[in-house]
Amino acid sequence: MSGRRTLEPPQELWRAGARELAHGVVERLSLARQALAEVGQFLAEIESRGPMELFGHGSTAGWFAETARITPKEARDTVARALALNEGRNLDGTPAAAFAPLAGAAAAEGDLGPQQLDPLLKVLKKIPAEISPEERSGAEQTLVTLARHAGPREIIIAGADLLAHLDPDGDEPKDEDLKPPSREVFLRKRDDGWWRLNGLLDPEFGARANALFETWGQRRPVDEDGNHDLRGPAERNGDALFDAIHYAMTNDKAPTLSGDRTTVVVTIPLETLSSGLGSACVDGVTRITARHARMLACDAKIIPVVLGSESEPLDIGRAARTVTPGQRRALNVRDRGCAFPGCRRRPKHCEAHHVLPWGSLGDTDLGNLCLLCRYHHMVIHGRSGWQVRMAADGRPEFIPPQYLDPLQAPRRNTR
Repeated sequence: MSGRRTLEPPQELWRAGARELAHGVVERLSLARQALAEVGQFLAEIESRGPMELFGHGSTAGWFAETARITPKEARDTVARALALNEGRNLDGTPAAAFAPLAGAAAAEGDLGPQQLDPLLKVLKKIPAEISPEERSGAEQTLVTLARHAGPREIIIAGADLLAHLDPDGDEPKDEDLKPPSREVFLRKRDDGWWRLNGLLDPEFGARANALFETWGQRRPVDEDGNHDLRGPAERNGDALFDAIHYAMTNDKAPTLSGDRTTVVVTIPLETLSSGLGSACVDGVTRITARHARMLACDAKIIPVVLGSESEPLDIGRAARTVTPGQRRALNVRDRGCAFPGCRRRPKHCEAHHVLPWGSLGDTDLGNLCLLCRYHHMVIHGRSGWQVRMAADGRPEFIPPQYLDPLQAPRRNTR
């Protein structure tokens, strides 16, 4: 068993700043995971010697349920996890290798807890028996590396990709030629600038819309700062609809109006764009925050109109100055989706982000662009403490806040 750090109990937390509070949570989470890993080592040893021989009990899980005062299911899950992560012994006393030794080592270091280990082990158990030990070990290393900085959902998605690579399978898609049914949707602008949307969907359209909301409107996993997704179902559905419309607007095959694809004009004073303080105007009527406008300025279908001190147009962005279809295809190939560490969003769900902001004279070229999903785009433009930069090899890398990593070592998406 590895030595475990100890921390002084917190005193007068009301005096602590944001960084100190975050450090306290992160350090104690690591200690808790180390302690759970050590409990697993004890349980694996008890299983090796035999709970009947030691305690007169029929099973390790049953004994642990009584000892820890937890449900039988929790005890069974804990013991199963412990046996998978730790070395045991065969009937003749010889050592028996752990099922997932790399994951066990990461758990002992305090980097992985049950929330990461359970989906990781579930993926490893699905790897076909005919896969070579080297490939299996490589798959485990890939998942462990991801799990150190990701949540359960990212691990599940990455695991599905690994399994698809190791054991390709799937049904051929079926095309159905159905008569387009009638549908109706009403969109009305209110006096306060908000829009009211309602309508009537036929069974096919309704089923597709529901599938879109269930897929794109899922709760986001707990992020690296420990923040939970607090959006309700209606808000998640609204964000999903926004993402779907954004995807349609930025698609190269989108229909045109008078020879031009759908665009949104954002008007903003130069001082506001540079400082990030104030507001901007969308299509001449709707007000948005400057931070939101700076994020929109990254997008390929947003035309920014920059105004001087006398409201004269200083610069009107052209489509050629934003991300071109060719640049977007190159970004899709290079980043393969959201470049933020641990994110698995596909390119079609991502936006092009200027590393050096457009408002700070950032160029629109591959050396200053990366793909970000809408959520992580907002994280980078917000006050999260995360920063993005282009590395020497021309790929984006992200600098975490100090409370996550005091050394602020650059991270990349390990997709």
